[in-house]
Amino acid sequence: MPEKQSHLNGAYYGPSIPPPARTYHCPGLGDGCGCGCLICFLLEFIGTIVVIVGVAILDFWLIFSPNRVNFYVTDASLTQFDFATNTNTLNYNLALNINIRNPNKKIGIYYDNIEASVFFEDQRFGTEFLTPFYQGHKNTTILSPVFKGQQLVLLGTSELLVFNSEKSIGVYYIKVRLYLGIRFKLGKVKTWRIKPKIKCDLVVPLSSNGNSVAGTFQTTKCRIGF
Repeated sequence: MPEKQSHLNGAYYGPSIPPPARTYHCPGLGDGCGCGCLICFLLEFIGTIVVIVGVAILDFWLIFSPNRVNFYVTDASLTQFDFATNTNTLNYNLALNINIRNPNKKIGIYYDNIEASVFFEDQRFGTEFLTPFYQGHKNTTILSPVFKGQQLVLLGTSELLVFNSEKSIGVYYIKVRLYLGIRFKLGKVKTWRIKPKIKCDLVVPLSSNGNSVAGTFQTTKCRIGF
């Protein structure tokens, strides 16, 4: 019986050669384009949508010419504003009338969140959360927050000098801030929510029994910020 040959006659053929990598193609994007091209296509598509939306917003602005909403404090009644230095406690009673005027003919406004705060020398001493509402076009809405109670207020030496000076003349400089969450409505279209901050810097005379020795409150226009 003939002797068996050694495996492959002792020849060395090296490691096996892997099969060629398969190239995947994205249908509809051409023979020479891999699936990475799909990302470029999506980015171009998104960019086109952004441009279209931007143009639509610009057209909306130019066509409907929305006017700025106006905020005024038309009345402020301060019947108590006493600071106890031994307890750093401020006792206060402040009532406001705030007029909000929407002058637009076709735009309504949803006031989803309304936080009203009052400050003396940058110290917050009162906050009220007002009822949400919808304001139609060409409409004036009056808000009437009342701030009453006592609050711990830390007044330094300079702030205390300011307080005593204003107390001597019977007029106080009080800041009112409205923190809003609002949406605009045009027909059936509603915008996303924005959060403007309304700033009202008031000069409020202290009154007793409905009378003020330092004159009457003057209507004050507020500023709009973000």
